[in-house]
Amino acid sequence: MAHSLSAKKRVRQIARRTLRNKSRRSRIRTFVRKVEEAIARGDHEAAREAFVKAESELRRGVTKGVLHINTAARKISRLARRVKALEEAAAQPAG
Repeated sequence: MAHSLSAKKRVRQIARRTLRNKSRRSRIRTFVRKVEEAIARGDHEAAREAFVKAESELRRGVTKGVLHINTAARKISRLARRVKALEEAAAQPAG
């Protein structure tokens, strides 16, 4: 347990920051999940709209220090590839 005043203050700051980061990470996961659900449904329009929002949240997570820049880039790239594949599949004529 912390004994000095400065150490006690650091414990309080870390606790606040941890809660804030948990909330941000959860928000990012929610946006990514919405994209994945739209892809699973095969709804390319909804997937594209959800992807735009998810990409924004992922990039925001980087600026806030919740995600590493390469992690966000990897997730964005993989989601974009899946959304694009879904749109191309929908554009091809059935038959």
